[in-house]
Amino acid sequence: MIQRLKHITIYFLIMAPLLWSCSQKEKPYTKPNVIFILTDDQGIGDLGCHGNPWLKTPNIDAFYQESVRLTDFHVSPVCTPTRSAFMTGQYPINNGAWATFKGRATLHENTKTIADVFKANGYQTGMFGKWHLGNNYPSRPTDKGFQKAIHHQFGGISEITDYWGNDYFDDVYSKNNTPQQFEGYCTDVWFNETKKFIKANKNKPFFVYLPTNAAHSPLNVAEKYAEPYKNLEGKAFPSANFYGMIANIDENIGQLNTFLKEQNLIENTIVIFATDNGGQFGNSPDNTIGYNMGFRGQKGDIEEAGHRVPFFIRWPNGEIEGGTDVNVLAAHIDLLPTLSNLCGLTLPENMNMDGIDLSNAIYGKSDSNTNRTVFVHNNQDWKPPHPTAKTCIMKGNWRLLHGKELYDIQKDPLQNNDISDEFPEVVHHLLSENKDFIEKAQQREEYNNFAYEVIGSANQEITKLTIQNAIGDHGPVWKQEQIAKGIYNKNNQYALEFSEDGKYQISCRRWPIENSGSITGMPKTNAEYLFNYKTISPDKIRIALFGETYEKPIHADAEEVLFELNLEAGKTLFTADFMEGDKTYGVYYIYVKKLI
Repeated sequence: MIQRLKHITIYFLIMAPLLWSCSQKEKPYTKPNVIFILTDDQGIGDLGCHGNPWLKTPNIDAFYQESVRLTDFHVSPVCTPTRSAFMTGQYPINNGAWATFKGRATLHENTKTIADVFKANGYQTGMFGKWHLGNNYPSRPTDKGFQKAIHHQFGGISEITDYWGNDYFDDVYSKNNTPQQFEGYCTDVWFNETKKFIKANKNKPFFVYLPTNAAHSPLNVAEKYAEPYKNLEGKAFPSANFYGMIANIDENIGQLNTFLKEQNLIENTIVIFATDNGGQFGNSPDNTIGYNMGFRGQKGDIEEAGHRVPFFIRWPNGEIEGGTDVNVLAAHIDLLPTLSNLCGLTLPENMNMDGIDLSNAIYGKSDSNTNRTVFVHNNQDWKPPHPTAKTCIMKGNWRLLHGKELYDIQKDPLQNNDISDEFPEVVHHLLSENKDFIEKAQQREEYNNFAYEVIGSANQEITKLTIQNAIGDHGPVWKQEQIAKGIYNKNNQYALEFSEDGKYQISCRRWPIENSGSITGMPKTNAEYLFNYKTISPDKIRIALFGETYEKPIHADAEEVLFELNLEAGKTLFTADFMEGDKTYGVYYIYVKKLI
């Protein structure tokens, strides 16, 4: 008997490593994968599971039933600040990316992101879709922790900075900073590339950021998705195409879920669904057109539906499932600290996050942070947000708007009954908290300085600047159609850092390189079906940087005006203007590179 036990023991000692090895092949890691789906301009009411009486979202509805839902979850009223908060765990006012243009839609060079954290912890990282946090080094997705990135340029397809002529179908996108044409509808491309990335990395932990540009305008989608809603367009809701874009997103989410099952990844993958701001349309003031889940506001508003959005999270292996609601005040800044805890990540010491870990709340445990205050400062300008104008300060059920209107959101979801006179002590307390918050933000570099785009780095040969992100006090300009029509816009300034001494070339253009044409004429491809083109008549171009001003005439048929300058390394605010008689306006496209 003793001899037999001895043989069994020896056999076990010999075979144990082999058995362990086989086990490792079947399950090579225990850290959960993460997929974060973020849709654009889809409001809290734009879901079947949230009671929308017309829109059909069966796959998102099924995911809703399988998830833990944070029912009081808030973002920013527009896209860039929401994205900057999700990526950094910091309020937009603290990370500097608080607007969608004018130099304030870019992450600073030293800012670390959620992708940096996952990458440092051994994850494969990929993003597919809309970035809108920087178009040049050092703020592109690949500069911010993503090992693979496929995305359109700047804030949306067919915007000024995007590849000219993109229209959501068979477009040219950036693949790890190289233009490449993709076949198919944009949302389908993002999800298909996500699946390819996951399949290539299924034996390693992965973090996927999947921010769709849909359902942002222009409202382009295949007819089959919009057709079911045509009869009610303008009667029950504003746009059949808008609902059709969401229907396409829903279809892709269903296909992704099936893919995860087929790859045996569904159990150990955290999947999160959220949206970036309030709905593009919301509902009409008389509540007869549109659906907003009983709340007031839409994209761009500080009222509840401008920033209260769905947030669903599922992780079967982590026992986060079952279709339960968690009604605690939560926000975009909480994603990074929460995932860090759920995934067991080590955080760098200098993250300076504003968010909190929501794990206890998600698991239904008591949470000491239920009395927190959450801040929304909405400012579409290069200047820092006003302390109280266009703000919403939240604590529990209280909502303080513009620093003076107080609402109890539970009793008054439409925010029609200002009760500030009844609760002056609440107003005073929330204003005091906001004052402290603003004063701390004002000490930060990101609050006081622009994020500089670095010229002459080995990481980017040519830096493309467009009037879309030019700093200035003129109104916004963002559509290729505005360029085609020859818009006069005085925004003309850019925060640039020249990386080293050398000779630099600055090319000023009216049309982008991919669809070039003379400055005073038409582009080579005059797609009349796309835009109504008009000519402009500048006679000179003037640039200024490092305290020096340079001018050159525009010769007939010239496609560009070139400046070659010997510059010292350093930071400067660079300006570029078309000059047309006594009128000046910002140059549309500028390309800068180091020659020697």
